[in-house]
This record gives sequence, structure tokens and C-alpha cells, in this order.
Amino acid sequence: MSLRRVILVLLCFAAIVGAILGAAREPGVFRFAIIGDRTGEAQPGVYEAVWREVDAWKPDMVINVGDTIQGGHDATAEQEWRALQPLFAKYRRYPLYFTPGNHDIWSPRSRQIYERYTRRPAHYGFDAGGVHFTVLDNSETEGLSGDEMSFLARDLEQHKSTPVKLVFFHRPFWLISAMMGSDFPLHRLVKQYGVQYVVSGHAHRYARFVHEGVVYLMVGSSGGHLRGTGFDQGWFFHHVRATVSGGSVKMTVQEVAAPYGKGRSFTGEDWGSGPVMRSSK
Repeated sequence: MSLRRVILVLLCFAAIVGAILGAAREPGVFRFAIIGDRTGEAQPGVYEAVWREVDAWKPDMVINVGDTIQGGHDATAEQEWRALQPLFAKYRRYPLYFTPGNHDIWSPRSRQIYERYTRRPAHYGFDAGGVHFTVLDNSETEGLSGDEMSFLARDLEQHKSTPVKLVFFHRPFWLISAMMGSDFPLHRLVKQYGVQYVVSGHAHRYARFVHEGVVYLMVGSSGGHLRGTGFDQGWFFHHVRATVSGGSVKMTVQEVAAPYGKGRSFTGEDWGSGPVMRSSK
């Protein structure tokens, strides 16, 4: 065999080994991505760019915070969901869980369409990677209805022995109360059962607050228009990468790369909390 052929073989072998090592996971580590609002007023190309970056990270699953379609009209809702199927099919290797947003559900008909295309009920619980997720529905209400709170209480009681628990719903009605450190029924319930994160979307702005050990996270836009300006104020396109290990969750925020952003990343702890937010250095 010639020297050139030997070198080519060695290079190919090194590439294969590198790919295997790069894909290897530390035992006991579970990773999932959180995608923010695609709408309202989806900005061309951003959502697709976010998905490419999620795919590059290779999570174990993906969950969103709602507002997948623009919605608002029963006559066109199914067409909007159908138009997204090729994109979702491209990444079908990742289990995808949906949270209903106000752009997704606004009527009985839109609710039926949402549940058919997402293959998920509007509220549900599920286990993945040793984590229990509770997804609630406040697509048509600002807060959580009595039925949603009752479902949450039952679901958390049934999974009280699970060490890592997260709650998802679209509208962050908790924002002012969590920011001010106030007591409120949702907080009392999630604190009682040791929920680590309450995650919402809706505002297209990133924000994070910690109240008595519970992290309240508002995931910003993954495609919907930015309603304000300033990275330090949470106005940037991004998704969130969560790593679960040893009973704890670490969240890293990944800003989308150029041309839609600068590709910055930071942990929740780096960002800080409170009405005046700061970026990582």
C-alpha cells in the first residue's frame, strides 16, 4: 500500500473515531432543548435556523413553549399546521412535545386541529430521562383555570417521588409575582412538590427569576418578531439547552448565530434575575 493511501486510511479512521467520541454521552446525562415562540409574526428563516442549531447539539428530546402557527382563523389553521410537517419530519429523530399557545388554540375547532397535528392533548404529563414534565393549557386564559390547577396538583402528587420536575405553560402570568417574590397559589403548589422550573413563553423576551428555590423561566422568541430591542433586556432570538444530571438541571441559553444574532450563550445563573437584567461577559 502506498504512503498516500495509508495516510488517507488513517485520516478516515480518525474522522470516524472523532464522530463516535463526539456523539458519546456521559452516562446518566439527559439533554433536551426548549424552543420559544415561532409566531406571532414569524420572521423569515429564524425558526429554521434555530432548528438547525438544535440539531447540531443533538438533544434527547425537544419541547416548545407554544405559538407554533400564526392562527386566529379556523378556516386556515389546518393548512398552517400542514405546512410545517416537512420541517418536523426532517427532525423526527427527536421526540417533540408541544405546549399550546394562544396562536395555536383559540376555538373548539382549533383545539381539535392542534391535538391532531401535535399528537398531544392540550394538557398532559410525561416522563423522559428521569424527569417528569407537566404541560398545562392556558392558551385561552391569562392564568391557569381551576381545572388546570387541579390537573397539576394530581399530576405532581402522582410523581412526587420523581426528583426532577418541570412545569410548562404558555402565558407567564406569574411574571410580576415571581419578580416581586410574592406568594401565589401556583408557587405554593410547585414549591410543595419540589418543582425546579416553571417555564413559559409568549412575550418573545428572555427573563429568569428565582423565588424560594423555584426558577421561573420565560423563554423568548425562536422566530416571532421581537417586540423590543437590546440583548441585555432579553430581546434576541434563541433557544434553551437543558442538561440533567445528578438530580439537577443546568440551563444554557443559545442565541441564534448570524445573520439573525451573534451566537452568544450563557447559563441562567450568568444572566442574573430581577427587573434589570444583565448579559454574560
